[in-house]
Amino acid sequence: MRIAIYGRDFNDTVLPYVQEVFNHLAEHHIQPVLYAKFKTSLHGKIKLPANTIIFHNHTELKERADVLLSLGGDGTLLDTLSLIRNSGIPVIGINFGRLGFLASINKNEIGSALHALINKEYTLDSRSLLRLESDNGLFGEENFALNDITIHRRDNSAMMIIHASMNNEFINSYWADGLIIATPTGSTAYSLSCGGPIIYPDSKNFVITPIAPHNLNVRPVVVPDGNKLSFEVEARESKFLVSCDSRTVTVERSVKISIKKADFCLNLIRLNNETYLNTLRNKLLWGIDTRNY
Repeated sequence: MRIAIYGRDFNDTVLPYVQEVFNHLAEHHIQPVLYAKFKTSLHGKIKLPANTIIFHNHTELKERADVLLSLGGDGTLLDTLSLIRNSGIPVIGINFGRLGFLASINKNEIGSALHALINKEYTLDSRSLLRLESDNGLFGEENFALNDITIHRRDNSAMMIIHASMNNEFINSYWADGLIIATPTGSTAYSLSCGGPIIYPDSKNFVITPIAPHNLNVRPVVVPDGNKLSFEVEARESKFLVSCDSRTVTVERSVKISIKKADFCLNLIRLNNETYLNTLRNKLLWGIDTRNY
C-alpha cells in the first residue's frame, strides 16, 4: 500500500503525534508519499524515513499513492479535495483539531488506526460533492465542494437579497446575510450552526440554509440532489463573496451562479469500528446528561 500524507503547519504540541505516524509507517515498511509543502513545514522538526518520496500536485498524487492520510482537522481534510479531485483515491483523517466529523480518528488512536488501514480493515463511504457553474468560470477546475457552497455578503456590506430557483422554477427570494447550499456531509458544518438539519450521508439530498434571514418564516429546505439550483444576487454593494468549502472569491453582483451535484464523489475511509451514528453521538455529546454526575 502506498500512503500519501497531507497536512498544514502545526502547533509544536502535536509534533510528537506526527512523528508517531511516520514511526508506525516505518514499522509496517510503508513508504510515505509526502506533500511537498508539508515536508517544508516539518523540516528540522520531524525525523522522516529515508525512503520518503514527494508529491506536488494532483497528477503526482494519482501516480504515486493508493490512500491519502490527512493530518489535522476537518479543514485540513477539505483541503485534500483539490488534490484528490476525481481520482477516486480514498482519504482518511487523523484529528488534531477540535470537532472532527470528517477527520474522525483520535490522535491517541494512531497506532491501532494505521494497523487497521494497512490491513484494509475498513469500508469506503462515498460522499457526494457540489459543483459550481458560473458565466465567468469561478474557481476554475476546482469548482467543487464537499461540505458546502456559500453565497454571503462582505463584512462591511448590508443585507443582500438572493433570488433562488430550482430547475428554472422560482423557490424564494432570501433577504439575509447569505445562503448555504450544503451536502449531507456539510449538513453538520456551517449549515448546522445556522439551524439546518443533520442529513444522513447517503440520503441523496442537498439543503438550502439561509444565514440570518430577515424573513422569520424562512427555514432551511431539503431538496433532491438531482436538481439544478440557480441564484441571482440583488444588493446595495456591487460585490459579494462565494465560497467553495474553505476557498473564497469576490464576485461582481451581475454574476449568475448555478449549483448541481458533481459527477464524481469523494471516497472517505471508515474503519470497521466506526459508524456515522457513533461519530454523531461522540462529536455532539448525544446521550450525555450532566444530571448523572
